[in-house]
Amino acid sequence: MRIPCGLRIRHRHGVRLLVGLALLVGGLVLPAATRAEDDPNVLVDPVLLRGLRYRMVGPTRGGRVTAVAGTRQQPGTFYMGATGGGVWKTTDYGQTWTNVSDGFFATGSIGAIAVAESNPDVVYVGTGSAAIRSNVIQGRGVYRSRDAGRTWTFVGLREAGQIGAVRVHPSNPDLAYVAALGQPFGPSPERGVFRTTDGGTTWTKVLFVNDRVGVVSLAMNPADPRELYAGAWRAERRPWTIISGGPASQTGLYKSTDGGDTWSKLGQDLPFDLIGKIAVDVSRADPRRVYVLLEAPGDQRGVYRSDDGGERFTQVNSDVDLVRRPFYYTYITADPKDPDTVYVNNESFFKSTDGGRTFTRLRTPHGDNHGMWINPDDPSLFIQSNDGGANVTTNGGRTWTTQMNQPTAELYQVEVDDQFPYRIYGAQQDTGWPLIVPSLPPQAGGYVDALQFSSTGPGCETGPVKPTPGRPYVVWGVCKGEISRLDLRTGQESHYWVYPQDRYGHAPRGEPFRYPHPAEGRTAQRHRHRRGHGRHAPAADGSAGAGNAIRVRHPATNRERL
Repeated sequence: MRIPCGLRIRHRHGVRLLVGLALLVGGLVLPAATRAEDDPNVLVDPVLLRGLRYRMVGPTRGGRVTAVAGTRQQPGTFYMGATGGGVWKTTDYGQTWTNVSDGFFATGSIGAIAVAESNPDVVYVGTGSAAIRSNVIQGRGVYRSRDAGRTWTFVGLREAGQIGAVRVHPSNPDLAYVAALGQPFGPSPERGVFRTTDGGTTWTKVLFVNDRVGVVSLAMNPADPRELYAGAWRAERRPWTIISGGPASQTGLYKSTDGGDTWSKLGQDLPFDLIGKIAVDVSRADPRRVYVLLEAPGDQRGVYRSDDGGERFTQVNSDVDLVRRPFYYTYITADPKDPDTVYVNNESFFKSTDGGRTFTRLRTPHGDNHGMWINPDDPSLFIQSNDGGANVTTNGGRTWTTQMNQPTAELYQVEVDDQFPYRIYGAQQDTGWPLIVPSLPPQAGGYVDALQFSSTGPGCETGPVKPTPGRPYVVWGVCKGEISRLDLRTGQESHYWVYPQDRYGHAPRGEPFRYPHPAEGRTAQRHRHRRGHGRHAPAADGSAGAGNAIRVRHPATNRERL
C-alpha cells in the first residue's frame, strides 16, 4: 500500500496511529483494540482494516528536510529527503514535487542524497537524518536507483543508523562513500566511512574510530576524487539529554589522499580539547581551500579555513550564531565558482563573500536551516532545506519556490472530533501552531487553494491538540506546560500556565515542573470540565504528591472551569 506522505505512520506505536487514520479516512467505527498474545506491538486485528483505503486530506504543507541534491546535467531536477516523509523529486525547479520512495524504503527518515555527475540516473540515498533532535527516526541503510528514482534497490548498511553524507566519484557512479554516524542511542560498530566500488553490492569500512564516534560529514576534492575529508562526531541521544562531542584526539577532521585506503588525523590549529559536531567542504573553485564549521567550547567554536589542503587552518569566525544548537544544525557549503563565497545553515541562513570572516543573513521561507546543494555551473541556482521543507532559488536566494506543495508534515499526534463530517487535528513539528483540517470539503463549491480548508489550532508545534468530546467547537492545545483553549465559534483563545517559567536556556533541574517535548493533555470522557496535563512528577494544583494531573482553575471564579 502506498501511504500518502503527509499521513505517514511512524515509530513502533504506528499501529495505534494507523487505527486513528483509518477511522478518519474511512469514517467507520471499529471495535475496541485487541492485543495479540505473541506480539505486544499488534494492537488491532489487521482483518478489521481490510476495507479501509487511504486518501490525502492535507494540508500540502512542507515538513522538516535535512537532505537535498540536484542534477548537474538537468538543472531543473532536484531531490529532497524529509526526516519522516521519504524522498521527493521535482523536474520543474520546485514547482511540483512527486514522492519516489514510497513502497521501496523501510523508513521515511532521510539523511543524505547524492546524484552521480557522470550518470544522473544513478542516485544514492542514505536513510536516517543525522540532525538528531529529541524525536529521532532511525535509519535503515542505503538505497540506490539506476533509473532516476523510478525504482530503488536496498544496497546494505542497514545497521549504520543515521547517515550524514553520501559522496559519489565524479566519473565512476559505482564508486561511492557513506558517512555513517551510527545508532543514535548507544554504541554500535557499524559507523565511520564506508566505501563501495560496485554500486553498493559490497561495502568496506575504510575509517573507523570506535563504537561511539561516527562520521557525520564528508567532502571530496572534485579535481582529485581520491582526496577525501571526513568529520568525526560522538553523538548519543538519551531520554534526558544529548551527548555531543568528545576528545579531539578522536573526534574532528580526518583526511585521505588515496581514496579512503588510509587516513590521517588533522589536528593542527583546530581545537585540541573537545570537538563536537563538525561539517567540512572543499571549494570546487580552489580545491586547496577547505572550510570547516565545528562545535567546540567557548570561542574555539566557529569557522576554520585552510588554504593549503588541510595542512594548516585559521579560525576566521567564532560567531555563536553560526553554531547555535550545533547537534541540530552545523552545515557549511562552499560556492563552486568563488573560493571566498561560503554558506552556513543554522537558525538563520548565512552567506560570506570574504572567505568566512563576515557573514550576512539571507531570507528563507522558513527558519531552522539545514543542507543545500549548489549547481556547479550556475551558483545562483540552488536548493536549500529547513524545518519547513525544501525550496529552490534561481537568483541566489532573492526569491524562492513555495513550500506549500509538499505534503511532508511531521505530525506528533492525530486526533478527530465526534461530529460529522468530522475534523482532524494534528500538531506539526516547527510550524508554531497545530493544524485543523476537515474530513470532507465544507462546501459544495470549489476553492482557490487547498490551504483554505485548513485552520490553525491552539498550543504550539509539540501539541497535543484535542477537541472536547461532545463540544467539538472547544479545542485544547498544549505547549510544554502552557495550556490553550480555543473556541472555534468566536475565534478567541485563552492561555493558562501550570507554573510561570522560562522553558529555555537553563538546566531542567532548576525547573519546578518539567515536561517532555510533546506533553500529554487530555479531557475526561465523563467529566468534560476536567482536564489533565502530564509532567515529570505527580502533583495537583501545584501540590506535590496529590495526583498525576494539573487542574487549571479559572482566575475569576477560582473554580474548575474548562
